[in-house]
Amino acid sequence: MEAKKMAVIRQTEIADRVFELVLGGEDVLKMQPGQFLMIKPNRQDLLLRRPISIAAYDKERSECTLIYRVEGDGTRQMAQLEAGDSADVLGPLGNGFSVKEDLAGKQVLLVGGGIGVPPLYQLGKELHALGAAVTFVNGFSAKKDIFYEVEMAKFGEVHISTVDGTYGTQGFVTDITNQFDWSPDAVFSCGPRAMLQAVQTSFQEAEVYLSLEERMACGIGACYACVCKGNEAGKQFKVCQDGPVFNANEVKL
Repeated sequence: MEAKKMAVIRQTEIADRVFELVLGGEDVLKMQPGQFLMIKPNRQDLLLRRPISIAAYDKERSECTLIYRVEGDGTRQMAQLEAGDSADVLGPLGNGFSVKEDLAGKQVLLVGGGIGVPPLYQLGKELHALGAAVTFVNGFSAKKDIFYEVEMAKFGEVHISTVDGTYGTQGFVTDITNQFDWSPDAVFSCGPRAMLQAVQTSFQEAEVYLSLEERMACGIGACYACVCKGNEAGKQFKVCQDGPVFNANEVKL
């Protein structure tokens, strides 16, 4: 796949060290919920691209929205991008979430943790348009880390947990889902591995899909840096190519 330049439309800090980056380009037409882009930092000493999940897209305007947290030199450089700049982008990459028509009218639960929340926004939007009853449960460390609560509320009920209790329910996402008096027909989740493990074991009777967060080097399956174990003996998956979204029955966390 050939890397391309995408125009920076705007960039805003929307939570503590969390940035919303809007890019424009023709490759937006190919995007699906749960896919990601590999962004090349604009510094010669930073050789590896950074995988950033796609939070939203507008195919009529050929614009997409990325949400990421500044963690190191690469994302710190990305945070300096301004309207009028361009970003060196590879993608869209990976196999995302499947929005199945048979979910119309069904109870669908979307569970996100931290920077795993963004890809669930576009998914929730499309499930809502399909006619599914969407519930978001998002977990963050603290109030200062929360984003997109209002935006997600346009498409479904939103519940928030914070580890320190500064907003919403104190604790973790399971402290919310364990209190539900209903069972979802399908569950979609993205976030830290411990959270995905909890989701995987908590909803045995539902159809569960997990988006794995792994460190990636190439993003196209060539380097084997993001391999995860499958449930079948000896089975392995490359998260960037085979995923990042998997049926929960496929992978061993």
